[in-house]
Formats: sequence, C-alpha cells, structure tokens
Amino acid sequence: MDRYSRIVAFLKVLLPLAALVLLSTVFLISRGVDTETEIPFAQQEIEERLRDQQITKPYFTGITSQGDEIMVTAGIARPGGGTTPAEATELSARIRMADGSEMTLESETGRVRLDTDMASFIGNVVITSTTGLTVYTDHLNTALSGVEGDSPGKVTGHGAIGDLTAGSMQFSSKIEGGPVHMLFKDGVKLIYTPQKQER
Repeated sequence: MDRYSRIVAFLKVLLPLAALVLLSTVFLISRGVDTETEIPFAQQEIEERLRDQQITKPYFTGITSQGDEIMVTAGIARPGGGTTPAEATELSARIRMADGSEMTLESETGRVRLDTDMASFIGNVVITSTTGLTVYTDHLNTALSGVEGDSPGKVTGHGAIGDLTAGSMQFSSKIEGGPVHMLFKDGVKLIYTPQKQER
C-alpha cells in the first residue's frame, strides 16, 4: 500500500469520528430553552380580545343613490347588538362627491347605528374639504345613506377666508347630486384674512 492509499484510509476513519465529536458538542454546550417566555402581548390586550369580538383595520366602501362614493376605515371595530351601537377607534371616512370634490372626516372613536341610519364621530373630530376649509369639533353626526350631517356643539375652523367659530354646524347638498354646503349657526364669528395679491 502506497502512502496516498494509507492517508485516504486514515481519513476515512478520522473524519467520521471528528463529525461525531462536533455533533455531540452541539448538544452538550447548547443553551437550555426558556419555557417561561411570555407571549409578546400585554395581558390587558389578551383579556380584551378574549372578552370582546373585534375586527382589526376594517374597511367599508359604498356609493350613495346620488353617485357619491364613501370609504370608511377604522383601527379597531367592535360589533353592536340590539340597541347597542357598533363602536370603532381611529375612525376615518373619505367622501368623494359626484361633482369631483372631496371631504374627509377623522376622529378618535365613533359609533354606528344601522337602525337610525346614523354614524357618530367622537373626540377630536377633523373635517377637511377640497375647498380648503378645515373644521374641528368634538362630535359629528352623519347619515349613512347620504352626504349630510351636523355637529351639535362648538366648532372652529380655518380656510382661505380666515378663522371662524360657531355654536353648531350642518352640512348637506341643497340639490340632489349638487355640491355640499356647510352652514354655521349659533353665534358665528369670522376673522377675515385678506389674501395678499402677488405683484
């Protein structure tokens, strides 16, 4: 047997033994598994999910009989039942009118009552229109089947004409398929800001 054959025969024995040694060290020096590791969710969140039925990031879209497109999203929605309204957090709606204008509604929470065709935006409500007007209030009631609504409490706003405050507000289309008009009532105050003309 020449030298090359002896080396090959030696390696045939040595290499499998080395592999066994390496494999055994993997099991000997491996760290123990922590069976007490907690699930990465807060205990309160788990209890809420088990107690309440909820939908994460729901999305709804529809078209009114006048051709206005309505898209509604939320962070979390919980279904109602009987006389209890459905509730949602991080409620947002975008209304694209048939005439091409748009309006967005956002609030911290909201409620939907199908039996009365009503949705309520509650808490830090922001209403933005493509006309450049932004309105803030704490509570806004809107219809589900059309583009109309009202804010029964104080509203503030700003736009191209200046800053305004009012005791309440309503919005709706005066004619079917027409533009949406906002009506401010109950002690309206407007601070007019004239536009600077470019030279």
